[in-house]
Amino acid sequence: MKRLALLFLVMFSVSGYAQNTINNYKYVLIPERFDFSREDNQYGLNTLAKMLVEEKGFTAYFDNTQLPQELAGNKCNALKAEVTQRKALFATNLTLVLKDCQGNIVFKSKEGKSREKEFNTSYNMALRDAFSSLKDEPYTYNGTTHTQAAGQTMPATPAPAAVAPTPAPAASAPAPAPVPATPAVKDAAGTLYAQAIANGYQLIDTSPKIVLTLLKTSVQDFFIAENGTLHGVVVKKNGDWYFEHYKDNQLVAEKLLIKF
Repeated sequence: MKRLALLFLVMFSVSGYAQNTINNYKYVLIPERFDFSREDNQYGLNTLAKMLVEEKGFTAYFDNTQLPQELAGNKCNALKAEVTQRKALFATNLTLVLKDCQGNIVFKSKEGKSREKEFNTSYNMALRDAFSSLKDEPYTYNGTTHTQAAGQTMPATPAPAAVAPTPAPAASAPAPAPVPATPAVKDAAGTLYAQAIANGYQLIDTSPKIVLTLLKTSVQDFFIAENGTLHGVVVKKNGDWYFEHYKDNQLVAEKLLIKF
């Protein structure tokens, strides 16, 4: 009898674990820095991970930003993204892991690989390769919500029954739209020449030296950009290119002359 009870308990546990899939989650939390990185958003990996997670259909947030109330009050409603690195000579090897709030692995990607010599390009290509496993995994959020205790799940709370409408309050003036930050604009230093790489471009000056690395996004004429010390975006405005980034808490827009 004890053996039968133990067998039933094991089968129930395995069944419950198997049901915990990515379809049970609407949100994914992205860290500002992965464990193997030496600085926040090194090589633009964390920004890239957030973009790729959102392309899959999740709603993603950096874990140190303000979260919506339903998530801030219960982070078990989100998966935590981790990227691990296996060190090897002449190659970058990265693996994506999605864990629940109890630390259980809900999804683990294949090992993404790149043999590019330039670090920024190699890490970005390896991460995109790892994310290709997630891209191939079917995903549709099924409305599941999660409890804080023991990692158990329960169905989403049904909508309350309809009640008689109450008189609407007098309309208030709409809140003013947020004012975009005004950057300090710098003139272009010289012509830069775009060299195509696997996931974007390298901007080269006449030295020749790599001045900026641009990574493609899903938005036309909008790139994630970095030069080793600064991280920002390169965007086209009114026919001109600008590298926008923050320096000493001030938004700076450097005008670029780019020849593609």
